[in-house]
Amino acid sequence: MKTNYLLPNKFKIYGWILLGIGIILGIYLKSKDFETNILVTNVISALHENNFLYPEKGYSYFKVIENDIIDEICALLIIIGGILVGFSKEKIEDEYIYKLRKDSLVWAIITNYIILMLTIIFVYNFTFFDVLVFNMFTPLLFFIIRFNFLKLKSRSHEE
Repeated sequence: MKTNYLLPNKFKIYGWILLGIGIILGIYLKSKDFETNILVTNVISALHENNFLYPEKGYSYFKVIENDIIDEICALLIIIGGILVGFSKEKIEDEYIYKLRKDSLVWAIITNYIILMLTIIFVYNFTFFDVLVFNMFTPLLFFIIRFNFLKLKSRSHEE
């Protein structure tokens, strides 16, 4: 099957490494309430200050600020690793794998939005913000988990 959007299979191992490091680092950062001083450096902030809807209250575009970038690195590791894992070809990429991939992606998006709707209804304040932060990663992680689960399940039925 011709799939132009998939990466070569060799990227999958690099994806698992990046994803694993990102998840472990994320768990560590969450246990520290994201309060670390591991990699503090000057960065360019495209939208600075909390209240960007009211520019008269001190909102500014593109400002150099000091920030601990470890959480940004963690997020990028999870996203890049997840994309490499989820969208790298299998060793045998056939119609069945294509169907599993498509079904897993649809399932992941629907599941993610059901969870988000329940969160909107039942979770409030800064806990809701925490859920939104995790929600950046859940569609990709749900897809990877579901796709690999279905692959494993189909292999066990073949034997």
